[in-house]
Amino acid sequence: MKLTLILLLLITSLMAVVGAFLTINVSNFFTNTFYQQIDSVFGEDQWEFVASLRGEAAQDDGADRVHDMLELTAGKLGIDYRTRNYFVLDGETGTYLNGSAAEGSMPREQSPNLLTARNAVARRDETAVGDLSDITADYMDAAIPIFGGSNAFIIYILDTRDTVSGLNSQLFQIIMQALVIGLLISVLLSFLLSKTMVGPIEKLTAGAEKMAAGNFGSALPVESTDEIGILTGTFNEMAGVLQSTLAAVENERNKLDTLFLHMTDGVVAFSHDGTLIHCNPAANDMLQRPVGPECTYEELFGGLYPFREMLALQRPSFAEGELEAGEKTLEVYLAPFSDRERGGVLIVLHDVTEQHRNEERRKEFVANVSHELRTPLTNVRTYAETLRDAEGDIPQSTANGFLDIIITETDRMTHIVQDLLTLSRLDRGDAELVLSRFPFAESIRSVVRSSALNAQQRGHQLTCSGLDHLPLIVGDRSRLEQVMVNILGNAIKYTPDGGHIHVSAGCGEDTVWMEVQDDGIGIPEKDRERIFDRFYRVDKARSRESGGTGLGLSIAREIVQRHRGVIALAPHQGPGTTIRMTLPIAQGRGGQTEG
Repeated sequence: MKLTLILLLLITSLMAVVGAFLTINVSNFFTNTFYQQIDSVFGEDQWEFVASLRGEAAQDDGADRVHDMLELTAGKLGIDYRTRNYFVLDGETGTYLNGSAAEGSMPREQSPNLLTARNAVARRDETAVGDLSDITADYMDAAIPIFGGSNAFIIYILDTRDTVSGLNSQLFQIIMQALVIGLLISVLLSFLLSKTMVGPIEKLTAGAEKMAAGNFGSALPVESTDEIGILTGTFNEMAGVLQSTLAAVENERNKLDTLFLHMTDGVVAFSHDGTLIHCNPAANDMLQRPVGPECTYEELFGGLYPFREMLALQRPSFAEGELEAGEKTLEVYLAPFSDRERGGVLIVLHDVTEQHRNEERRKEFVANVSHELRTPLTNVRTYAETLRDAEGDIPQSTANGFLDIIITETDRMTHIVQDLLTLSRLDRGDAELVLSRFPFAESIRSVVRSSALNAQQRGHQLTCSGLDHLPLIVGDRSRLEQVMVNILGNAIKYTPDGGHIHVSAGCGEDTVWMEVQDDGIGIPEKDRERIFDRFYRVDKARSRESGGTGLGLSIAREIVQRHRGVIALAPHQGPGTTIRMTLPIAQGRGGQTEG
């Protein structure tokens, strides 16, 4: 439409300019021709004809004689008796005397050229001629004064410009017809031209709309080698590059989404106005609350660092702090991303609860080791100093008792050190398992037999069941029997005299299990999760009395885990405790196997 309107405006403007040019030039042509004809008759080089006129004008009937001479030169003057006529006027009064047309054909008002001629007559000036042209007037005229003796006449030639007006009217009609035809042709040509130009542009527009919708598969055909064809080719190349770029961006976004989804650290991002734009599942778990779009920075982390101050930080600067979320302790790292107007704040959450717990356990472990070693060392030093200071005054029986205590405390320290070394080797993986195939039931019977005397000394009733039809298993027999001895020994130690201890076993499709059940002091609910921790004991005084180090169950758990098994407290009815050990029948690769 714009192209059509431009062409129509162009054609209209062109025809208007051509019409105006033709009209003005036709008018000028006729005006110049009129005065050239006047000059060809009355000009300076026609002095003979002018002298003849003056001679005729001097006669008594001078007006008629002048009329006759003008009639002879009517052709040269272009007199057609319709639009152009000549008149013979009285020079002093301007009265009509004779002419090629009646007096009524003259204009009502005297023209400037006629007044010029009359003034020349009044001054008797033979050189003054009224031949000035006025393109704005609706006529052309010329007034020539003629003097003859005492007579003075004015030859007045008048053209009504009807010929010029008619010709201009014809030109206007021709121009209007040409304009209409030109407009029709321009509309047709502009339509064809616009189809030629707009067609590829419409295809480009449709291609751009498809591209905006995400369809990059169809390339536009290049139908020409002009600028539009070059543009189409460039558009196809741009679509390919954009598709590759978007694919790369999508791939990177998928990588980031997968990373954020599965990473163990929490990631939370806020826009420049403090609203949530991203939160991965790990952050929800760490914060122990649902983090939705309605959550703001100030609500979650405003107490750590003001949001506006975070945005004002210059990269790569960042802030860090700690946040308590329920029972969890979180390390929080905050950093701005992008610029202040379009960026925001990215927060990374790291769960350090276990590290804090491990640190506390490490401190507790060091304190326990120090305490466990300090007590026997103090006893050894005390009794040794007593023996030294007595200088033989103590009876031999008392001295032997002191020595027995020193030996007992030394054995206790030796057991603690050995257990610590065992745990250290298990932690480092240096304690290689010597795997062999052996009867699981036979190992249980052997442990029960070795512990029967200790149980009898305390008045316990030790029984076992379910040992028939147990399969052979693969494992380190000595290590597993050490675990069984530890479990059964704890049951004997922590069951009051005259108690009942029952050992049972069984098997599944690919596992075997053993349970030790007693009716002893039991384990309080608050201590059940920590009984396998190192140096952790429910009744510390009784443990020391029985020579316990608090490391037995820790060693047992490490050995069972090395066998890919599980040791844990089992459900128990009534007073006492049940500990269950579950082992796989076959072991995977690793360790050394005896035939």
